[in-house]
Amino acid sequence: MNISRRQFAQAAAMTGLVTAGLPLRQAAAQTAKYRLRYGTAFPSSHPAATRIVEASETIKQQTNGLVDLQVYPDSQFGSEPDMFSQTRSGALDFMSTSGVNQTVVPEGGINAVAFAFKNYNDVWAAMDGDLGDHVRAAFNKVGLFVFPKMLDNGYRNITSSIKPITRPDDLKGFKIRVPGNPLWVTLFKALGASPTPVNFGELYAALQTRIVDGEENPLALIQSAKLYEVQKYVTLSGHIWDGHYIFANAPRWAALPDDVRKVIIDALSTAALREREDIKHFNEGAESEMKKAGLVFNTIDTTPFRDTLRSAGFYNEWKSKFGTQYWSLLEKYVGTL
Repeated sequence: MNISRRQFAQAAAMTGLVTAGLPLRQAAAQTAKYRLRYGTAFPSSHPAATRIVEASETIKQQTNGLVDLQVYPDSQFGSEPDMFSQTRSGALDFMSTSGVNQTVVPEGGINAVAFAFKNYNDVWAAMDGDLGDHVRAAFNKVGLFVFPKMLDNGYRNITSSIKPITRPDDLKGFKIRVPGNPLWVTLFKALGASPTPVNFGELYAALQTRIVDGEENPLALIQSAKLYEVQKYVTLSGHIWDGHYIFANAPRWAALPDDVRKVIIDALSTAALREREDIKHFNEGAESEMKKAGLVFNTIDTTPFRDTLRSAGFYNEWKSKFGTQYWSLLEKYVGTL
């Protein structure tokens, strides 16, 4: 976008930046017209935070300073449910999250159906395609604009402080931290575990004090949040593919000029695509580093886990909750569940 001197002068005048006798050059140096805040629970070192910071600089440059997107990682505005509510109400302009949104838009959690996505080709075909489009449209109805490209939070894996998890029976009675999300809770209940919702910002302490025996997260997050310091075993279960939608408060978003919105969409979409590549490399390095730190890794045969979920009625339950239309869109990409 190329914002002209005249356009900037008009924008500045609207916000009182150009006052009687104050030259435009001085006014332009004082402040941006659009100060926007982006909150995330991702640690500042995680690619989903660093790439958004990078995008914010691009946005500032391409709007000649008209837009200042300020990024707040590490749950500075509270938990993900808190930030999600703040974005809906307009107290926060942007945020990214995955599972917590399901309490408002049930379809928002369909990507987290256990053992659905076998590989990333299926993931991005679905979430950048028809399935993602339907979910984004559902969020628009509750006052949220959703950006076209999701951030990759990776495939989630189980960690434990007490024993390796190799088969469904190992989860019986296992106290596992989960996000505050019905899909996660029912998944681990169906596998015989004892799921315990804990906000991410409180997870390290919950593991350290043995409030829970373990948790499940992507490798990049386990490493960047240093959760491996209070765990002993990592099971490469890949039970859920987890992505983060980027949300904006819909009225705030609609109030921005078209050319500003285009710059922001392009920058955040580019950031998401780059972050997806980062996660591939980050996960490889994370596994290596955690092995050096003494963690024991194991893989599983996923078939017994799927069979247990089918027997427990997990897939039928969530097919009913998501509805035939959304379930059919999911199976279009992953096959019959």
